[in-house]
Amino acid sequence: MAVPDVIPIAYVPRHHTETIGRYADGQFLATITYAFPLGFQLDEGWEEHKRLYVVLHTFDADGRYRDSDIWCGGTWAEQQRDPDGADSVLGRARIHLAKLLRSLPRRAYTNIAVRPFQLTVDDVLFGMVIREDEGETWAELYPDRLEFGEPWDGRYVA
Repeated sequence: MAVPDVIPIAYVPRHHTETIGRYADGQFLATITYAFPLGFQLDEGWEEHKRLYVVLHTFDADGRYRDSDIWCGGTWAEQQRDPDGADSVLGRARIHLAKLLRSLPRRAYTNIAVRPFQLTVDDVLFGMVIREDEGETWAELYPDRLEFGEPWDGRYVA
């Protein structure tokens, strides 16, 4: 089965897709995720290269990509130096995500369906990218690395 033009994403509370849904102007997909730059090879000092991002992608009602708000909250190394509290990298990211979500009028958390898109920020790939390997084709959300495939019901493999 081929990848559909519009890829369904299921809303699942307390999991990777808990901050997706619809708002007054269309659909949104938000996440907090760690990512490495494209082509990065793990070696000593990797903790300074692993960055935490707050991401808000918006789409029209038909799933066409509109825009992204992508903010880097800091590195894994910074988070390890100060792991708790509102001033930690993760704490700041959670506050920033809440602010972005509050900015969406008439926000409702629910299933969405989006068309493939991609962009690169800070040498990090973001988007819903069509992938193929050994005759299999799927859609993958970057940098979260959530895979969507048959039966195209919105469920993902992390």
